[in-house]
Amino acid sequence: MSLDPPTYLASLQSNIRQRPIPWDGAVRAGTLTEEQLAKIRAVDKAKKDVRKQTVEADLDGYRLLFVGGPGNKSVLELAAKRQDVVQYILVLLSDLLDNLQEPEHGMPPQEKTHPPQPSKHQERQAHLNDITGIPALAKALFKNGDPYRHFLPLLAHSANPEDPIPLLTSTVLVSLMAGSRDESTATVDKALPVIFSYLSSLTKNSDAGLQDIGVQEYSSLLYGRVTRQQFWDQRSETVAPLIDILRAAAGVDAGDASASLWSSTTGTGRAGFEGSLSGGVGLQLLYHVLLVMWQLSFEASKVGDDLNDEYDIVSLYTRLLRLSQKEKTTRLLISTLYNLLSSNQNTLLPIAVLARLPALLQNLAGRQFPDPDLRDDLGNLRELLDEYTRTKTTFDEYVGEVNSGHLRWSPPHRNTVFWAENARKILEHENGEIVRSLALIMSKPWENDKAVLAIACNDIGCLVREVPEKRSQLEKLGLKTRVMELMAEADENVRWESLRALGGWLQYSFDTK
Repeated sequence: MSLDPPTYLASLQSNIRQRPIPWDGAVRAGTLTEEQLAKIRAVDKAKKDVRKQTVEADLDGYRLLFVGGPGNKSVLELAAKRQDVVQYILVLLSDLLDNLQEPEHGMPPQEKTHPPQPSKHQERQAHLNDITGIPALAKALFKNGDPYRHFLPLLAHSANPEDPIPLLTSTVLVSLMAGSRDESTATVDKALPVIFSYLSSLTKNSDAGLQDIGVQEYSSLLYGRVTRQQFWDQRSETVAPLIDILRAAAGVDAGDASASLWSSTTGTGRAGFEGSLSGGVGLQLLYHVLLVMWQLSFEASKVGDDLNDEYDIVSLYTRLLRLSQKEKTTRLLISTLYNLLSSNQNTLLPIAVLARLPALLQNLAGRQFPDPDLRDDLGNLRELLDEYTRTKTTFDEYVGEVNSGHLRWSPPHRNTVFWAENARKILEHENGEIVRSLALIMSKPWENDKAVLAIACNDIGCLVREVPEKRSQLEKLGLKTRVMELMAEADENVRWESLRALGGWLQYSFDTK
């Protein structure tokens, strides 16, 4: 695994290594063969360099030991009814896959040339240096094409959450995939979806230790575009629980996360990520979740828009960045934001401005960060946003806000000059796309943020007053009916703005008689 194993996993593995197993009796009972036992004893308790030499001198033998072959059952097949032996073999194989790796210094070519990844971050080096080697054993296990057939069923070994076999199996599979960087059909189409689903069950567990194991194993698996794409394709299982962890850390109301995020964009927040966070999220778990999301952001050009549409990632990360007092969390937040914004400038830069990210970055620029890569990313992100804000118009700001799907009382809404100059343009822009977006916003109840409905009514009223001859365009979208419905809202601001909006229609009706 690319990161230090969590305490719970390390303790579990250590206990299993130390348990005495009556091997000779197991051989007599047919649990394993004499030949298999000889291979186990040759590496059991041996030093790392001895293990390496022993295994590499007999790769076929160790391949047959762990995954079997034609006419040769693996030790896992033979020992299926001996839980103590199965657990021991899983720990031994995990140790061998980790210990026998040959780290390459630097990054693999496909990672070097894949924009917009950061170039020198410590997390990047630590992660990639640890998994980019191709261990001889991991490669040998793929000799017959599919080394997974005896392992995948163990992920569903029992429904007992205390059963260690599924957890130990996931560790083996992650080490095997990450160590070999395999992208064969057996891995990508067969094994990877299953292991992602299992790891998702860990990240949704109430135990923070199990959550951290799942997140760290995700990190080890996101070694290439293919695995990252599969991770994204299963995002309801993989990404969504991580977003829940980040929202909890940010103190965001789970009932209506979008409303909570946008209402907090101007807040000062807590003092920062110290000790235990809101929602019980510890700093290490938070860091590992941010690391996984940063790895996913390598695919920002493909996933960035959907990541924001589905999870409000820009406003969430802005909120987290406002709270972050630790350099290592700040570094990942800044780098991820840069990846997302630089690859999706037309869609995400307007949302970043609405979330008041430029002002936050200006404040951060006053802090003395020792890490030169963090300073570079911060400077690049500020430059990207400064260039956008220099060239954008108030109309662009308004369009960006509507497209974000969440309205707030930003300056254009109450600016009579803005409406006089832009009302017709708003109605005609991209064949009425802005108004359709307003209709979609108004169709939602917004139980936790009624201000959105009040603002939308204000905007509809301004459009009717400035361009009354276009009212039929609004009526066809059901906006007049919706405005009338909102006159019965419990929120007095919504009632007032809906009354004002309806007044525009009534005035037009009287004026034309």
